[in-house]
Amino acid sequence: MTNYIKTTIKHVLQYLPMITLRQSKEPAILDTLKTVFGFQSFRPDQESIIRSILNKQDVFAVMPTGGGKSLCYQLPAKMMQGTTIVISPLISLMKDQVDAALENGISAAFMNSSLDAHEIADIYRMLKYNKIKLLYIAPERFAMPHFLETLKTVPIALFAIDEAHCISEWGHDFRPDYLSLSLIPKNFSDIPIAAFTATATQRVQEDIISRIGLRSPHIIRASFNRPNLFYQAERKTRVDLQILEFLKEHSGDSGIIYRTTRDSVTDMAEFLVSKGIKALPYHAGLTTEERTRNQEAFNRDEASVIVATIAFGMGIDKSNVRFVIHADLPRNIEAYYQETGRAGRDGELARCLLFFSRGDIPKIRYFIDQILDENERSIALQKLNQMVGFASHNVCRRKHLLGFFGEEYPENNCGACDICSGSLEQIDITTDAQILMSAISRTQQRFGIGQIIDIVTGADTKRIRELQHDKIKTYGAGKHQDKKYWRFLVDELLAQGFIRQDGDRYPVLKITEKGSNVLYGKEQVTALKQEEKKAKKQTVKDLDMGQYDMSLFARLRIIRKNFADEQQVPPYIIFSDKTLHEMCRHYPATLSDMRKISGVGEAKLERYGEYFINEIRKHLGKKKNYE
Repeated sequence: MTNYIKTTIKHVLQYLPMITLRQSKEPAILDTLKTVFGFQSFRPDQESIIRSILNKQDVFAVMPTGGGKSLCYQLPAKMMQGTTIVISPLISLMKDQVDAALENGISAAFMNSSLDAHEIADIYRMLKYNKIKLLYIAPERFAMPHFLETLKTVPIALFAIDEAHCISEWGHDFRPDYLSLSLIPKNFSDIPIAAFTATATQRVQEDIISRIGLRSPHIIRASFNRPNLFYQAERKTRVDLQILEFLKEHSGDSGIIYRTTRDSVTDMAEFLVSKGIKALPYHAGLTTEERTRNQEAFNRDEASVIVATIAFGMGIDKSNVRFVIHADLPRNIEAYYQETGRAGRDGELARCLLFFSRGDIPKIRYFIDQILDENERSIALQKLNQMVGFASHNVCRRKHLLGFFGEEYPENNCGACDICSGSLEQIDITTDAQILMSAISRTQQRFGIGQIIDIVTGADTKRIRELQHDKIKTYGAGKHQDKKYWRFLVDELLAQGFIRQDGDRYPVLKITEKGSNVLYGKEQVTALKQEEKKAKKQTVKDLDMGQYDMSLFARLRIIRKNFADEQQVPPYIIFSDKTLHEMCRHYPATLSDMRKISGVGEAKLERYGEYFINEIRKHLGKKKNYE
């Protein structure tokens, strides 16, 4: 019998009396929230989702990464009779999710291709005798006729579908294996289905509901806003040195650096290691063993930085990722949002830094041009242009990001992006906007950004002379500014809707009705001018995340790491950074005090409470002696 099965059976048997006792009394939702998960209150939308599930109603929920979606099916699983089947494509994540559930006293297991025949047989036996409350499987497993027939013989409480966008061809990560999930309502007509995704436009949402066959579902579209994430974009020059400077300012923090190619991942990881940073590579060219080893080292805080292609991340549930860096431009905003969403899952401050160079655009265009389907290629180009707009437009990043998902951010200043927290000045750009739009108009709105900028700056190029653009009235009218300024102005006018780009392969600039009002002097236009200096370094206090005793935090991290090594799980599964930070603010001195700390449920209190309390007492005693 393998260590995985032994550990699972040990935890199930250890907590079976607790499970039976609680089921006999059908605890209230809030009581389960506090005693099992250690939380005093729900996050937005969690309670309504849970109540719908307990009432056996189907649910469709769009919740941002870090929004607490796992609680939405784990809590009902604890309260309901039978097994909850969680369907997820994230095989590398399943063990961590099972370990986290076991730590909270919930009997859980996973069944996927990483297990051998004997392990699978053992789990089937536990399933048959109703000893598993949560079973994680891949969609391929569900599609197996034998597995489907087995499920019909055991009491099922709930089907939870994670990464539900994978069933939609309009989603950014379509997986054909998900299509078999339409069998659930046909074969289990009285069992509720809860489908979750972190990213879905309205069109994708409707497609998911239709393809699965959800029955009059309770629909939740939670806010896409992650207030603890700080968004920032910088012009990319020497990106290796820029990242090194950032990492020196965030020494000891865990983070992910995304690159587009395997070679750039390898080069970046080697460069960082040569500078004394514990960095590991992750890409599809490594062996399965290397990828697994590197991911586990990162999860267990043995390496502070993972440098990866987008092959990494779908299988990570690490809650204390303090930064995500994109060293290259992502292909679309959905991917960017999902990748940055891996930062700050514990609710604490985290930074999302994007390095942007227009030199990245042709590299992505090359791959888009290989797409044979014209409609698919057109969509990919549109999404690339949206990503470029996010990186280059001088408007609130949060407002821009949320707007993409159809959500309006109500504040004028989010206070948590480089635009809103930098030193900004409102300037009138009406005259220069008129110069630019005049050049667009006098060339019949048939040319792209580069040619228009060449006209207004008076560039002496062969194309300018051939087209006789040096003869028009606006030629050279913008010589008083450099090309960088005019590029900023184009981005600003695009962002504010005064001009638009038309066409896919070679987009040209067009003047909108709103822009015509500016061109003919009926309306003024202003912009935010960002000074050429870094936005002030954001601190925990700035974003109202609360200060904590950093020296105590360092001591508690050591205890957490020791327990994690002993249990062979990542440290965040013992306690999240957020839970440790709270201990370092309130200094719980008794088990009763510790019970009030967010994330400390009864099982964890019994197992770890005294150890952390003793360390806090020692720290306070030493602190008192120094004072």
